[in-house]
Formats: sequence, structure tokens, C-alpha cells
Amino acid sequence: MNKRLRLVLAFIVLAIVMSACASPTGTGATQPSSSDQVATMFASTLQAVTPEVADTPTNMPETLASLLPHSLYYLSRDSQSLTQVFRIERDGKTVTQLTFEPVNVTDYDVSLVDGSIAYVASNQLLLANADGSNRRVLVDGGIGPDLRGFYSPAFSPDGQTLAYSQDGINLYTVSTGVSNLVIEDQPLGGPLPLETYSPEKYSPDGTKLLIHLLYSDHSSIAIYYPASNSLVRLICAEAALTCDASWFYSDIEWSADSSSFYAAVSTPTSTYADGNLWRVDAATGAVTTLIPASTSDGTVNFSDEPYLAPNGQFYFFFGTYNVDSGFFEPPVLELVCSAPDGVTDHTVLRDENFRMMNEALWAPDASFVIVATAPARNWDLDGGVLELYYTDGQRGMVWLAASGWQMKWGP
Repeated sequence: MNKRLRLVLAFIVLAIVMSACASPTGTGATQPSSSDQVATMFASTLQAVTPEVADTPTNMPETLASLLPHSLYYLSRDSQSLTQVFRIERDGKTVTQLTFEPVNVTDYDVSLVDGSIAYVASNQLLLANADGSNRRVLVDGGIGPDLRGFYSPAFSPDGQTLAYSQDGINLYTVSTGVSNLVIEDQPLGGPLPLETYSPEKYSPDGTKLLIHLLYSDHSSIAIYYPASNSLVRLICAEAALTCDASWFYSDIEWSADSSSFYAAVSTPTSTYADGNLWRVDAATGAVTTLIPASTSDGTVNFSDEPYLAPNGQFYFFFGTYNVDSGFFEPPVLELVCSAPDGVTDHTVLRDENFRMMNEALWAPDASFVIVATAPARNWDLDGGVLELYYTDGQRGMVWLAASGWQMKWGP
């Protein structure tokens, strides 16, 4: 979410600078309960738990070779305090630094096939082998202290295509080294185009690509179909502007069958932590509200990091509190699961309070979740301590790394 915040701020700054230089001018989901029923059900399950702040342990826990189902990639700082790409092997202990740029790496993605890394540094989009070797430049946006590329690279699941943003959506074919601009940004004549495009993530089957639609003052999202070169935009039953809310601050996750995706759409401009929990049909773009951000009785709901597991169980983090409880006070945030509607069979899975969580990465089978926990309440802090929590609630936490963010699974 911090990455997305920086990107939105960059667009705002760009608009100001350019203006100054220019001349004056799911399948099978049940229908959700009413908002009041949601509030009543969730309020009865939540308990105030003292926040836990994780410190680097003096004794690392013993881990098995099969602790992780795949290698874990993330951003962290090197010995020079520069942000680089790192990898933790499946044993949960072996850490390898993969990039050695003289400036910060600001974004990246990893191929699920061979571990190749596409990353952004010094206004360039670069590609490297799984071990960091064979570094080459795919896109060079120019050199300058104030230049910073926002290419948002995203590999297709088969590793054959890399989507990135430059004047629109580009698809780079790895085998041929050829890029094609498939959707061009739409100009308006002002300091910013009417609509610009940025990749988010491919569906598991590779037939769809979520893309962000960026405007000068807000963002939305659409589903791009590469085979037909077409866009499906969101359709909201609520007010039209709801679909153009704050998608860059959202947690978005595809369903395993690629038929839909789930999004926890937060409200970053609010003094409270809150947000709608949505399900979006990939074929039609229809948006269904599973849990509303607020209710008529003053209850505020906060949903975070949703994930629909292959077995049909729906996992997410959830907290609720009263609107009069105080400004800037983070709610108790619990790890929960439910039926796909987000309400039925709501169950709290662990006792911890995850109110300091900055991001999370789910195991493919939802047997555990890796959480980046901030060591202090600092809104500008990226990521946090990486810790593994089992969703069965029977096993203790496993410490993985002292600091990390933008976590992704590799091959």
C-alpha cells in the first residue's frame, strides 16, 4: 500500500510541476447480510488484545527444508541502506541478496517459472536472471536526480510475458525481446493525460490482467483481456464514484479459478482506518459489497488482505470499532475466516492483534500467512518484521526476517 501511495503522490507532483511549466489554463457466494447484521455479528467476536511489537529474536527458531512452499522474495535495505531485492529459500533461513544497484530499487516482480527478476531502479526497467546475473536494461527513461520510473512490472504466470507501464500498457515477450504497446494512455490536452494505465497483477490462469486507471485526482481499476485486447470496467451498485475510490490503497487478490477477485478498498484520506470489502466478477466487472466500511449505527469496519483459498474458505484480517472511539486509533485487527460471503461462519483463527500489520502474503493453500509488522506506529514506514503465522492456530509464530516489504512468491 505504501508503494501505491508513493505512486499516486508522484502523479500529483507531476501534475503540479507540469502545470507550472505550461502556459496558463466467485462463484457460489451467498448474498451478504445487511450492514447492521454484519456489525452485530463481528462486534460479538472481537476482543481487545494488547498490540504485539516484534523484535529480532536472539535465537532463531529451527525450521524445516519445506517450511515455505516456494522461495520468498521481498524488498529490504542492504548494508548501504539502499533498497534491494532479497530472497528467502524454502528452508525459511537462507537469505540471498539478488540486486546490487547504486540507488534504491523501487518496484519489482518475479517470474514464477524461472525466477527471473524485473525491477525498477534509477528510472530504468531492468531484467535479470534468478541469481541476479545477466542484468540488462529493458526501458531507459532518462537520467536525472528527479526522474523516477513507475513501470509497475508484472509477469504472466507462464513467465512468457512481462507487462509494464510506459505511455500505456506494454507487453514484452521474453523469448523474442519485443515489446508492444497494447493500450495507449488517453490524452486530454492538460498537464496529465485523461486516463493513464498501470499493471497490477495477472489472473492465475494468465487470461486476464488487472490494471489501474489513473487520473489526476483519483484511481479506478479494470480487467484487461490480452487475447481480445479489451477492457472490462467495474460496475458498482452503489454511487458511481464508489468504483473510482482509492484503488491504489487497496489489497487485491484473485480467486484461484480466475473468475473473480477480492479487494479491501481502504479510505486513506479518512482519519479512521476503514474500508469496503468487495468481490468483483471478472466477466462483467460487477462489484458486490461483502462488508461495508461503515454502518448506520456508527460502527466502522476495517477489512484487510482478503484471500479466497482453493478449498472455498475466505481468509482476511478484520477489525471493528465505534466512530466515536477516537481519531487515528488503529482498531483491534484479527485473523479470521468465513464462507465466501465474508460473513457466514465467521471464525477468529488466532489470538494475536495485527493492528501494526503493513502487508501480508498468503500461502497458496492458506495454511499460513506471512505478515510484515511495523515495529512502531509510523505511517511512512515500509513493511516491517516478517513473521509466519499458521491459520490452524495450533502452532507458534515463525520469525523470518528483520525487515521486508512487497513480498511475493517465486518458483
